[in-house]
Amino acid sequence: MKRHHIPVLTLLFLGSFTTVSAQANDATAPLHLLQPDYPTPYVVPQQEGIKTVLDRVYIFLENNSASKIVNAKTKEVITNYKKKNEDIAFEKGAFRLTSYEWGVTYAGMLLAAKATGDQKYADYSNKRIQLIADIAENYSEKNIKDPDMLKTLHPEALDFAGALCAAFIKAKKDGLKANVDPLINNYIDFISNKQFRLTDGTLARNRPQDNTLWLDDMFMSVPALAQMGAYTGDVKYFDDAVKQVNQFSQRMFNKEKGIFMHGWVQSMEDHPQFHWGRANGWAVMAMVELMDVLPKNHPGYAGVLAQLQAHIKGLVKYQDGTGFWHQLLDRNDTYLETSATAIYTYSIAKAINKGYINKAAYAPAVLLGWNAVATKVNDKGQVEGTCVGTGMGFDPAFYYYRPINVFAAHGYGPVLLAGAEVLLLLKDNQFEINDSSIQLKIEGKNNQEK
Repeated sequence: MKRHHIPVLTLLFLGSFTTVSAQANDATAPLHLLQPDYPTPYVVPQQEGIKTVLDRVYIFLENNSASKIVNAKTKEVITNYKKKNEDIAFEKGAFRLTSYEWGVTYAGMLLAAKATGDQKYADYSNKRIQLIADIAENYSEKNIKDPDMLKTLHPEALDFAGALCAAFIKAKKDGLKANVDPLINNYIDFISNKQFRLTDGTLARNRPQDNTLWLDDMFMSVPALAQMGAYTGDVKYFDDAVKQVNQFSQRMFNKEKGIFMHGWVQSMEDHPQFHWGRANGWAVMAMVELMDVLPKNHPGYAGVLAQLQAHIKGLVKYQDGTGFWHQLLDRNDTYLETSATAIYTYSIAKAINKGYINKAAYAPAVLLGWNAVATKVNDKGQVEGTCVGTGMGFDPAFYYYRPINVFAAHGYGPVLLAGAEVLLLLKDNQFEINDSSIQLKIEGKNNQEK
């Protein structure tokens, strides 16, 4: 029998055609519904899942931060504060109870209690704020052997006053019975009268250079001033808070990029711009916290709102495809950083919930941000990927190589705030996967293929 030889190229062609025809193609299947290999879960987060993450953080912090006063020498727990002549300190813990990071954590726990209805979160804050108030009320400074407690009694910088002041006022409004008014008044006196300022009244520091503005200080001052204005009804606190936002923004906000530089030094003719993630977080959070209590008839209301909206618009442009933001926002070769991502998630969610920005436009970025943050809370409840405490630099290496650590306290409060505010967002709105993307659900409309 005669054999017919088919050319090799023909066989290859026929084999290729057979393979292609067997696969899904645009004529046989809706290819736009193929599932991408997302690095971060691309789903609408569920409320119970968020609560699980918050619970893990709570358990870790409850077990690893002090909740008692002890004798500084014997370490025995003190319950009778009338023995005022003994040396005392907080029991040993992994975090300082009187740092600005813990002011954020107290506020986060209070918000988590409201968002979940679970009182244990508020109890966490109230128990520790009570301890601070008890020490301040019952012990002389010579007997206080906790250096950070002494710093909160005599603040050396805004770090030791602003965030705690705002959190203590919030706790008081929520029903805390502790006598925190002396501490609140001490904090606000430092912010208003003792912290160094430029000649125009802008809060400043003389480090690392003379007459330096730290973007961080918007948060270390503005929320406290805002809360004090609401607490006392005295408009001077609102006036100062608005002034700080305006004067920091005039010097430090890059209108083209829509984000802030980290530091500004008066004596520099040129101002190197390093757009550090967490500092931008402090700024946007300061503004959203101010807007929360600033009376609408205040002459500065519209200006602060416009600045907040401009900043959020700028921030969203720099969100990475993973849902995170970078250590330096506009430098994609810097690492993805958790605390800044959590702060943006909280602040943008709050701006949506308060009606400051359009929810259909910005909520998907918030949900992606939360999904990213949730991947950084490990089984122990530790927050991974947080940059440690950071000063100010004028070269890229300083920011590129700052370490990360699970005991960087800056990550915990923002995660609590973010989870709680996203819970509130989900309670009042519905979202769906519509044509493969996360969208605000509009009642009465069906999904349509693109």
